[in-house]
Amino acid sequence: MHLSNRILDLAGGGDAWAVYFAAREMKAAGEAVIELTVGEHDFPTPSAILDAMAAAAQDGHTGYAEIPGVPALRQAVARRVTERTGVATGPENVLITPGGQAALFAAHTAVLDPGQTGLFIDPYYATYPGTIRATGAEPVAVAARSEDGFAPRARTLAAAARKTGAKSLLINTPNNPTGAIYGRDVLEAIARVCQAQDLWLISDEVYDTMIWDGQHLSPRALPDMAERTLVVGSMSKSFAMTGSRVGWIVGPETTIAGLSNLAIHTTYGVPGYIQDAAVFALRAGPALEAEVSAPFRRRRAQAQDLLARQTLVKSIPAQGAMYLLLDIRATGFSGLDFARRLLEAERIAVMPGESFGTAAAGHVRVALTAADDSIADALARLIAFAGHCAG
Repeated sequence: MHLSNRILDLAGGGDAWAVYFAAREMKAAGEAVIELTVGEHDFPTPSAILDAMAAAAQDGHTGYAEIPGVPALRQAVARRVTERTGVATGPENVLITPGGQAALFAAHTAVLDPGQTGLFIDPYYATYPGTIRATGAEPVAVAARSEDGFAPRARTLAAAARKTGAKSLLINTPNNPTGAIYGRDVLEAIARVCQAQDLWLISDEVYDTMIWDGQHLSPRALPDMAERTLVVGSMSKSFAMTGSRVGWIVGPETTIAGLSNLAIHTTYGVPGYIQDAAVFALRAGPALEAEVSAPFRRRRAQAQDLLARQTLVKSIPAQGAMYLLLDIRATGFSGLDFARRLLEAERIAVMPGESFGTAAAGHVRVALTAADDSIADALARLIAFAGHCAG
């Protein structure tokens, strides 16, 4: 018996998680490892949200819930989007999904037929190409450059779209792994490319509450973009609800109706008691989001102070999200070799830049997802180790 080529080729033959799995094996064997690999909060979901979830379950909201999302949650997301972007958004523009990853798959399924091409920006979150492959489409990476702050160039995007006949473009701002926030000029240039090349724009905005420098602008708010943009959002990062698996897609009403039909045949919705907890969290508003994001703002500032004391390891300006992307090319090692050697020598686990595409080669990503003192210790030892390698 044989599996489908779509399943067998999902990862594209790469192993983006080798260092992560090696670190997990060390920890399982009882070794002390500082893990700065995965974008997972080092603290649990706020207790008030868990209390709301438990109360909803005890009240009986444990059966099938409305598949596009319970009305209260669709309305809460629509209100949040309207207030943050200025774009009038109703519940008919919202589909609730089992997390942002399911939303990414659904969005690409909606706009790509098998054999068509979906563009995405390199560096990228590790699942992006596999998500596009899972729809039967072909993923094509468009490289951004470190000297541009890893913001994509419009002419490069346009050339890739013309060459491949692409039907969609996936962007992520604030960005994982770089921490970059695309400014208005970059987003307006992207919008012009999408309009000229007739591309759907899929905008992954799951870090929209983790803004350290500048402002987040959703491209759906740009002129003539609402009808060709699908926005992916999530409760995971903003409310520390990663395991609850609550996300959404915001888009044109007819597209959301089609995606609701897809949900009937795939996920069959999200548990009602979890959706009720998400409603509670969204109604708590910015104060609770600020509480969740505060440790990452603080750790980012501390890390910047430490990195500023030396010149060997360079930090890509982290404007948002929960990561630092560090340029370690001065050591002479690739990101993968440096991460492997760092784990072996110092028991510090970071993600190689190559895990996120060729554009991030020679970099490592540090997730600010450990206690403040652990991150400070790890960065100091990383810098010292880089000096040893370079020497």
